[in-house]
Parts: sequence; C-alpha cells; structure tokens
Amino acid sequence: QVQLVESGGGLVQPGGSLRLSCTASGIIYNINAMGWYRQAPGKRRELVADITSGSSTNYADSVKGRFTISRDNTKNTVYLQMNSLKPEDTAVYYCNADIQQYSYCPGSGCSRDFWGQGTQVTVSS
Repeated sequence: QVQLVESGGGLVQPGGSLRLSCTASGIIYNINAMGWYRQAPGKRRELVADITSGSSTNYADSVKGRFTISRDNTKNTVYLQMNSLKPEDTAVYYCNADIQQYSYCPGSGCSRDFWGQGTQVTVSS
C-alpha cells in the first residue's frame, strides 16, 4: 500500500506565503512524476504544477512566477512553495504521485497514480 501525507495548508492573508509538503510512504520502488492539483468550490480539479523524476517542472499559467514546485527524492517528498497568494488561490490542494511499487514489472503498466487526502488553503483578509 502507498500513502501520501500532506501538510502545510492553512489560512493566510493576501500577499502571504505557505509551503505545502507531501511525503509518500509504503511499498515504493520508484516514484516518477509528482504534482500538485487544486479544486476550488464549484470548480473542476486543475493541475497547479508537476515535476518529473529528473526535476523538470511545469506550472499552470495562473501560478507562474509565484509558486515553486520541488522534490527531495531521498525523502520521497514533494513541496509547493506558494508566494504572493491571492484569494483566487483558495482551494483544496491535492498531492499526486506516479509510483512503481515493485522492482520486477515486465509489462508497460508498471506504475499508477496515488493521491493525498487534500489540504485546505484559504487566502483571505
């Protein structure tokens, strides 16, 4: 089994900063891409940022220049540093990871997505 445990959410004023963390544990052989998604009330879940195993990054246009995704492969952890937060950033943020659990896998479907429980980020004055 795999668990993704998130932390760092909370209430912050506009212009403030938060850092989210997500640590994977359980039966893990290799973690490929990791990412952060968010879902605001009445909205569909959207990709915020993702990062490959080689640390190539991708960001939604709405967060470019404000958010930074990073990972520590020795800790199986992905981070999201959020600066200059705006009220429209308010959402539940979900951690995602593409994980291969076992070393031996002859087929092509050796990894699958796992999700964290979500952490609330509220930006309000």
